[in-house]
Amino acid sequence: MEYTIFGKTGLKVSKLGLGGAPLAGDFGKTDEDEVQRMIHEALDAGINFIDTAPKYGFGESERRIGQALVGRRDKVVLTTKAIRSDLTYDYKSTIQSVEDSLQRLQTDWIDLLQIHDVETQPYDLVINETLPALEKLRQDGKIRYIGVSTRVLPLMMRYMKTERFDAIQFYARYMLADHTAKDEILPLAKEMGLGVINGSVLGMGILADSPAPFLEQEILDRAKERLEKLSFLRKTESKGLIEPGMRFSLSQPDIHVSLTGTETMDALRMNLAFCDGRGLEPDELRQVYQLFQGQTLF
Repeated sequence: MEYTIFGKTGLKVSKLGLGGAPLAGDFGKTDEDEVQRMIHEALDAGINFIDTAPKYGFGESERRIGQALVGRRDKVVLTTKAIRSDLTYDYKSTIQSVEDSLQRLQTDWIDLLQIHDVETQPYDLVINETLPALEKLRQDGKIRYIGVSTRVLPLMMRYMKTERFDAIQFYARYMLADHTAKDEILPLAKEMGLGVINGSVLGMGILADSPAPFLEQEILDRAKERLEKLSFLRKTESKGLIEPGMRFSLSQPDIHVSLTGTETMDALRMNLAFCDGRGLEPDELRQVYQLFQGQTLF
């Protein structure tokens, strides 16, 4: 396992992190016992970064992670989010969201608390209520660091420039079919010393030929065209681009954690095999960067 320092927080984190979205069945039926075994195997393999959210399974992901971490909590950089996009991010609700997460996760503290999908909320509400609530929780010792998450990169830039965050998380914005985060977000994050989390490295399953069921047909059609242009990366796989997709993110020095969302041990073991420090060949990387320059996928 490779490790790096998570920006100005100074936390030592595994470059491969465990994403909590699939653990509660958001992407298909899961077996709870298998999930528990998978989390323990991930920890045994050196993964020390776990990311989840109250939105995933309406708290079930947090509950399962909390159960798996009993007796091992101090070995993990644990991150979750506030609150849920179907709720309002006011001060009181934000406090309650974090308190509920602490209970489900069976812990007294959360290492990184991120404001989830800020594009769903008014900017002024987040700045004037959500963020102050998290700052109060940090003052009380219930959270250590504060982050912001969104795939809307201009909005991400706006939040970053407030200089009130320790970390950022985007998703499906640094992957083979959409690498728009490299243009402005990654350079600014590096300059500011922010921890960087890359979610949905495989583009909601698109690069694995198993797209999430909620993706619209228009997106799938556009993705198919892009995958055809990326077919030169396919070497050992009969379908999909899992290995080059994972290596593309894991080898990017300005991304500290690449999240893998998996609920089975077989998938976990496959992803662990890519944590050997080897990325794409230089010519391949140049070709990828030349494709879809400045073009988001969805």
